[in-house]
Amino acid sequence: MDTIKKDNKIVSIWKSWRKKHPNIMEFLIFFLISNGVTVLQMVLMPLIKFIFGFTALVNTAFQVIPVGTNLDGSIYYVFDYAVGAIAAGGGGGLAYFLAVEITLLIAQVINFFLQRNVTFQSNSSVRKAAFWYFVSWVLISIGAAALQGLYKTPVYNLLMQMFGTSFGMTLADIVTMFVNSIISFWVFFPIMKIIFKKQ
Repeated sequence: MDTIKKDNKIVSIWKSWRKKHPNIMEFLIFFLISNGVTVLQMVLMPLIKFIFGFTALVNTAFQVIPVGTNLDGSIYYVFDYAVGAIAAGGGGGLAYFLAVEITLLIAQVINFFLQRNVTFQSNSSVRKAAFWYFVSWVLISIGAAALQGLYKTPVYNLLMQMFGTSFGMTLADIVTMFVNSIISFWVFFPIMKIIFKKQ
C-alpha cells in the first residue's frame, strides 16, 4: 500500500513539473531517451561489425561521394570505407559501413517512436513525421559521415596502439558511435520539436 502511495506521489510530482516546466522536461526526457538509444548503439555496432567481419564484405570497398582531397593528396570521400579489416590497416569495407548504418537504423526507429510518443507526446500524422524524420536522419548521417573521415582513422590507430588490436578496436567502435550520437543529439532536438507537434 505504501509503495502505491509513493508511486502515485512520484507520478503527480512528475506531471506537475511537466506542466510547470514543459520545455525543460521535454529536453530532459529527450536527453534520457537519447542516452538509452546511444547505449544500445554502443552494444549493437561492435556486435554487428564482428558478425560482418566474417563475410567477404570486408574486402568490398565502399567509397562514395568524393568531396576533395586529404592532406596526403588522396581523395576525401564522405563515406570512406576502404577494403580490408581495420585491424590490418584497412577501412573496414562495406562490412563496417553496413554495421554502422544498420545500427543507426535500428536506433533511429526506436528513437522515433519513443521521442514522438513519450518526449513530445505528438498526435500529428505519423506518416508525415516519419517522412521528415527520415529525411533529417539521411542528411544528418551524411554530415556525420563526412566528419567521421576526420577522426575515424586517428581514433582507431591511437586506441589500438594503446590497448591492443582487439580491445582498442572495440573502444574505437564505441568512441566513433558516441561522437556520431552527440552530433545527432544536438541536431535532432530542434528538428524533432518541429516534426513532433501536438495538434
